[in-house]
Amino acid sequence: MRLRSIVREWSHRATLCVCILGLLLNPVVASAQNRSQDAGREAREQVTATPIKNVIVLVGENRTFDHLFATYASPSGDSVSNLLSKGISNADGTPGPNFSLAQQFQAVPPFRTKYFVSLKPSEKAPYQTLPGPTLNFAPSTPLFPTGTDPNFLAAIEPSLDADDMHLLTTGGTGLGQSFILPDPDSRVQNFNSLPNGPFQLTGSSLPYDSYTGDTTHRLYEMWQQSDCDISNATPSNPSGCLSDLYPFVITNYTNQFDPFFGGIDDNGGGNSMGFYNVRHGDVPVLKSLADEFSMSDNFHQSFMGGTGANHVMLGSGDAIFWSDGNGNPTVPPSHIANPDPLPGTDDVYTVDLNFDGNFTACGDITQPGVAAVRHYLRTLPYHLDTRCLPGHYYMVNNSSPGFLPDGTVDTAGTVGGGTIPPSNVRTIGEVLNHKNVSWAYYGGDYNAAIALEHDPISTDPLVQIGAAYCNICNFESYTNAIMGDPVQRAAHIKDATDFFAAIDNGTLPSVSFVKPGGLIDGHPASSKIDLFEGMVENIVDHLNGNPTLFAQTALIITFDEGGGFYDSGYIQPLDFFGDGPRIPLIVVSPFSAGGHISHTYTDHVSILKFIERNWNLPHVSGRSRDHYRNPIVGDDPYVPLNPPAIGDLFDLFNFDGAPAAAVHIGATRQSTASAAPSATHAPAPTH
Repeated sequence: MRLRSIVREWSHRATLCVCILGLLLNPVVASAQNRSQDAGREAREQVTATPIKNVIVLVGENRTFDHLFATYASPSGDSVSNLLSKGISNADGTPGPNFSLAQQFQAVPPFRTKYFVSLKPSEKAPYQTLPGPTLNFAPSTPLFPTGTDPNFLAAIEPSLDADDMHLLTTGGTGLGQSFILPDPDSRVQNFNSLPNGPFQLTGSSLPYDSYTGDTTHRLYEMWQQSDCDISNATPSNPSGCLSDLYPFVITNYTNQFDPFFGGIDDNGGGNSMGFYNVRHGDVPVLKSLADEFSMSDNFHQSFMGGTGANHVMLGSGDAIFWSDGNGNPTVPPSHIANPDPLPGTDDVYTVDLNFDGNFTACGDITQPGVAAVRHYLRTLPYHLDTRCLPGHYYMVNNSSPGFLPDGTVDTAGTVGGGTIPPSNVRTIGEVLNHKNVSWAYYGGDYNAAIALEHDPISTDPLVQIGAAYCNICNFESYTNAIMGDPVQRAAHIKDATDFFAAIDNGTLPSVSFVKPGGLIDGHPASSKIDLFEGMVENIVDHLNGNPTLFAQTALIITFDEGGGFYDSGYIQPLDFFGDGPRIPLIVVSPFSAGGHISHTYTDHVSILKFIERNWNLPHVSGRSRDHYRNPIVGDDPYVPLNPPAIGDLFDLFNFDGAPAAAVHIGATRQSTASAAPSATHAPAPTH
């Protein structure tokens, strides 16, 4: 699947030249001069603004900053904005003196007739106790039984090293699920009488190495959960987003019988308010890296909602829309969002049953839901381009990409409306190609996904694992230019196993996007955070094994979005689609050592801005968010004075000091295995 190297190509040409040297001497000399000029041009185009020659972007699944780092304090002494520093939580995970700052509300009568993005104080009341957290697809038993052959596990999940394979055989809930009514997660301490605010997930009955329940996260729901109104604005929160309707929205918006599941939808109940406690040993690998290297406490998901749209924004700095497959906007045959409430409800959405409200014409204020969001955006004290063109139905929730893993167009899916046709929206891959900067997208289980596509009834586990490949995560799978071109696809779309091999043999491209397979991506219910940490450890181990490569590498560890979990950070609206809540971002590099905490406002597109600045690249497109300027700040480092603004991540590095020599992970993970009599696979949650 690899392109031939330049050296090999030159060698082949040289052999041909020797054969005809006597006849074509002058043309050969000219050809050599041309090759020398080509090499010189490529070398110039590879010049970087920093010592960083390789960027690796590793993207996990569905965790906010407070969800993982609620109680974190940096050993460097840098301040951290989280539940602990705000007094919302104590270091031991109990409610802090300012616990009420994060209290959650529910709507009070009368019922609403139109979609809303905020409630006035008179229209809502605080919970007395939170809705109980639910299991929501967390598996009763581990994915594989205790005693499973380690060689089999290594073949199933090669992105883990041998020391972490056992994590695939631990962590089951030990509780049954009816899938008819929401099932409470009784492992959470005081699960049925939780105080109204954030609570620690882990405890004596729920160790860190446990599968926990998912929670839903979609664009219109997240705007509503954020409860944004300019009348709530303060100097530290000029957008006026209170983030105080999280459990209410998620327990109500599809609160009716769902024929797809055969029961009442379980969207997580109070799950959104749960957090891990790094002071108690939770999230040890990411904590250790944050201690030693640089982390942002102001990095955001770029799109309100879920996985697909956020990965597209990561790759393009833009949203994609339903088209004829050639870039011309058309109307989807189905799956058009309508968040207006059904009669007699507050927010049981008219079209979102079975998660089918995936497209919205946000350029048309007569479309359901659009006017409420756009009215709020118009009240902001700065000009904001909604980025919503007339006649365009943008993908705002997960829709399968137009291309299947092997590059075949999913025509059956596009006819039904569940798959978005191939897009012509430009991506960072095309920008890198234009400047001859090497790059690749590495997806866990990609090779198996191709095998499964060709043999969907295979019983071979090494083929079946292809179902864990995240097709909606590969932003190039939506586009004609890369996925629709066999040469480009072979050159740039690869398996995670190719990524580790490239580190080991020194062929890692300049820019690498890496997505774990579904078993280890850290997604609630279908995965665990310690499995994602296992892949992080494996990457660090491989980088340590190639110190020459690591000396010029930046490993950026982040997540696709917050997964519907609560976060207390400031949200800066950038357009109709976001930004959304904070998510973790850690930079591991010899030039990011020291435990620095960056407060600069950033989001996924900041990664594009870093790549562009480092390799002197143009913006991805005429409308991509990488056009936004870097923040200027005053007394509050978290709030740009020149909105809309997003940083380029450069302040996470120190290019003036001596680089660190190696990466060290000092923490050891907890081992809290769960007994498992047999392997059980839970239904895959919605990303």
